Amino acid sequence: MRNAFPFLRPGMTVGLLGGSFDPPHHGHVQISLAALKRFNLDQLWWLVTPGNPLKENPPASMARRMGAARELMHHPRVRISDIEARLGTRYTAETLRHLRKTYPHVRFVWLMGADNLAHFHRWKDWRNILDTVPVGVLARPGERISARLSPAARSYRADRIPASQSQRLARADAPAWCFVNVPMVDASSTEIRRRGDWSD
Repeated sequence: MRNAFPFLRPGMTVGLLGGSFDPPHHGHVQISLAALKRFNLDQLWWLVTPGNPLKENPPASMARRMGAARELMHHPRVRISDIEARLGTRYTAETLRHLRKTYPHVRFVWLMGADNLAHFHRWKDWRNILDTVPVGVLARPGERISARLSPAARSYRADRIPASQSQRLARADAPAWCFVNVPMVDASSTEIRRRGDWSD
């Protein structure tokens, strides 16, 4: 299985942006570019998930979403990855356990939009995620207040790194998280699907 994964040098910092990307859009691109800079990452991976356990309706096919992601995101330090499908994992905590075992000397950072932080406490083993990898949170329109008042943010308030020190995050020991405000494209996969601009 390891041979199917990219080579990473020991000590590298890699951001992981998971999601269904159904469809990928310019908001994902902007989050990625901001994360590379604000968290001082060597690489960033889009983890295109086979499916989201918190969503009732299945996404478009993996091939369709991977293809669209590769058409949209062009950056030498960003990879489009189907590692979760290869591993057969359904939950972020499982994926992280596998990646940390495969790459024991790489420093991973879990990345999410502020909208995800708002309901992060509903994720399976969410405390385990925060206790094992640093987490970078990037603000999206309309989600800043609910994210900062979320159960996860309150429970781990003492482990928050100030936005002014965001470049420390990738090399910080977990638990550690950082909330940064960045200019965002107000784009939504849900809205794109609602308009009928994306179908399998």
